[in-house]
Amino acid sequence: MKQRSATASRILEASRHAFNAKGYAAASVTEIAASLDISQGNLTYHFPTKRDLAKALEEDVLLLMKDHRAAKKTGTAAEEYIDHLLFGMQLTWRYRFLLRDRLHYAGEPVGQRPDSELTADYEGLVALLKRIDKEGLFLRDKGQSIDVLARSLWIVSRYWVDYLRELEGLEQVSWADQKRGIEHHLAVLFPYLKTSARRAFEAALAQRAI
Repeated sequence: MKQRSATASRILEASRHAFNAKGYAAASVTEIAASLDISQGNLTYHFPTKRDLAKALEEDVLLLMKDHRAAKKTGTAAEEYIDHLLFGMQLTWRYRFLLRDRLHYAGEPVGQRPDSELTADYEGLVALLKRIDKEGLFLRDKGQSIDVLARSLWIVSRYWVDYLRELEGLEQVSWADQKRGIEHHLAVLFPYLKTSARRAFEAALAQRAI
C-alpha cells in the first residue's frame, strides 16, 4: 500500500466507507470531514477534490492486486484457484463502490491502461484454468473453451454486486450476500470438473473458512 500520513489514511478509510454506503455521487467531502472531526480544509489539503479521493482508493486497489500477485504462494491448482477467487471477491466487496460508480469520476477504463492490474488478474484466471486443463481435472465430454469459461467466471465475480443491487433490489449488501457470489462462481466452474477435482476445490474453500 502507498505510504501516506496517518491523517491521509484516515481520510481515505472514511471515504471508502462513505462511498460504499451512499455512493460516490451522494457522499460529500463535508460529511466525510465531519465523520473524522476534522475541518473540510484539512481534508482538501490532503485530497483537493472528491475525485482525488476516489482515484487514490482506486490506486490502492491496483497496488493490492499487484502485491497479491507478487506474493502468491505455490500450491495445488485448487488451492491457487480458491485463493485467486477469494482475494478478488473480498477486494470487490471492500471497495464495492468502484465498480458501481466508476463512471462518475474516472476517465479511461481502468482495464485498458497499459499497466492495468485488471488485465493481469484476468490473465491469471486464464492461466489457472489452463493449469486445471493441463492436469486433467476437466471432464473431457464438456468441450469447454477456456476463453469462454474464463470470461463467464470473470463476469460472475466482477458484477455480482451489480446483480444484487439491480435485480434483488438490495440497498445494503452484506458479506453473506457476497458469499453467494462465490457459490455462483463455483456453480459455473464445477460442472466442468471431475468429481475428484470438485472435492479438492471444496476442501480448499473449507480450509479458508469464508
